[in-house]
Amino acid sequence: MPRISKSTVDGLVCPEGKDRIFLWDDSLAGFGCAAFPTGRKVYVAQYRQHGRSRRVNIGEHGRLTPDEARSQAKVILGAVETGADPIEERRAARAVRTFAQVADDFLAQHGAKTKRRTKEAYEVLLRLHILPAIGSMRVADVRRVDVAQMHSAMKEAPGAANRAVALVSTVWNWAARRDETTFEANPARGIERNREQRMERFLSSDELARIGDALRLAETEGLPYVVDETKAKAKHAAKPENRRVKLDPFAVAALRLLLLTGARLREILDAQWSQVDLERGILFLPDSKTGRKPIYLSAAARTVLAGIPRIEGNPHVIAGAKDGASRADLKRPWESVCRAAGLEGVRLHDLRHSFASFGAGASLGLPIIGKLLGHTQAATTARYAHLDADPLRRAADTIGATIAAAMGDATKGATVTPMRRRKRP
Repeated sequence: MPRISKSTVDGLVCPEGKDRIFLWDDSLAGFGCAAFPTGRKVYVAQYRQHGRSRRVNIGEHGRLTPDEARSQAKVILGAVETGADPIEERRAARAVRTFAQVADDFLAQHGAKTKRRTKEAYEVLLRLHILPAIGSMRVADVRRVDVAQMHSAMKEAPGAANRAVALVSTVWNWAARRDETTFEANPARGIERNREQRMERFLSSDELARIGDALRLAETEGLPYVVDETKAKAKHAAKPENRRVKLDPFAVAALRLLLLTGARLREILDAQWSQVDLERGILFLPDSKTGRKPIYLSAAARTVLAGIPRIEGNPHVIAGAKDGASRADLKRPWESVCRAAGLEGVRLHDLRHSFASFGAGASLGLPIIGKLLGHTQAATTARYAHLDADPLRRAADTIGATIAAAMGDATKGATVTPMRRRKRP
């Protein structure tokens, strides 16, 4: 047998009528090259294990040189001597799924247990950012540097970048609980997150009064709307003094309930009459963002609910345009109200923040505010601590009065004597 070299492999031709022919190396037992009728040539390593002859493909001639193939054959054959089975190891490696395959199962199984909007958010992050970066990689091959590069590539959207890393970690831990990988190998661990600016806006008493005026106008005379005079159809629009539109009474009621309860948008829009107990003053949500949750209704909120008409065949408090459905959103009504109230940059979620801020300003205590909002973690409510100024003000007054008394009330009625500045000689 000749030594396998470029010239001997180039000269190897599969005879007509055969499906392949082998050339074996004379210096490394088990190392050879197979030639096929198509002209394709593949380096192989052959060995016996457990009484069976087994063969492993190393790579194609042309992509590997004979020397490169011989080096790989030595590794494979050496591993066999230690008791390893290269074929089984390759089968096991091929069985390791890609991150995209794992993510598909995660969405199908875990996603079915999450809120619809949460699952939709997962799908967007996976489709736009995560899968293009690491989706084709085997789970076992994903490294921290791969996730870090994905995070860095999303620098224009720092918040979404942080959520993408968090989702990679969630998918990974889900797979680890199924023994596809390990928790320790999680490539999202240790990646420094972007700093995010909290978008929080607290309405003042004056701003609330303006919103109240706008809501009353919306259900009586109607809110003024703007017409683009440059459009061709503008000449057919109503006269400026008649350009008013009344808001849907369900939309007005929903906005009032958001202000009066501190509830989340979907909690109000998805609420059903069967969950409302006006006598006890509770709206009981069996499945909110934080699980089972009671929303406590003030007298003002109960009055709003009592004035909402019930639509036959529709179980929702805030009925939508479609039969049996709730209202989809409040984006346009809220924009109209803000425009009429002269407010800018106020989001619907800021109504929840404002509800909490008035509670903090009244020194009701963070635990009570957290329960009203349905927070499961005290740290979530802690963001409103700085608004509770009354205890600090009382403390400052107490300390100041004590010091003033000790000084003989010297701070009151002090006489100021002007002093002349001496001239330097």
